[in-house]
Amino acid sequence: MRILLAGVLGGIAMFIWTSIAHMALPLGEAGINEIRNESAVLSAMQGNIGDKTGLYIFPGLGVGKNATREEKSEAMKQMQQRIAANPFSTEVLQAILVIWLLAQTRIGSFGGRVGFVLIAGILAAITTNISYWNWYGFPGVYTASYILIEIVGFVLVGVAAGLVLRGRKPAG
Repeated sequence: MRILLAGVLGGIAMFIWTSIAHMALPLGEAGINEIRNESAVLSAMQGNIGDKTGLYIFPGLGVGKNATREEKSEAMKQMQQRIAANPFSTEVLQAILVIWLLAQTRIGSFGGRVGFVLIAGILAAITTNISYWNWYGFPGVYTASYILIEIVGFVLVGVAAGLVLRGRKPAG
């Protein structure tokens, strides 16, 4: 019962903080700029986009929606060359941190370890994705897709941790 109470109170405190950060402090707008002469830009965009709502990426891969697998593959290779300096660094850091947290617990079973990492993954997945959906109107399908991507990734980390830490005694 105390865990539930602490969770509810902590969640309320977190909501109040995120509301203040987005509505009263400049943190919710950090790095976001408005477009000068917005009507001219919107007119040009509507001429190219039409009335199809959604989240658009700029710069894009440069291939159309109906691009072939080969065209998409080639565009991804070019994009990968731009980001090759830091491959997988985010995922490795996340995995190391969550496994370090797991190692601090008394959880000894494979299922318990996977479950712990799964819960951490759910926390990570909803932290920014739900906030972007709520505060900035990101499309629901985008939000749900990225939440799913994060959660599945953490489940895989949990499976790896469960297997690698199988013979390890729980902390304590």
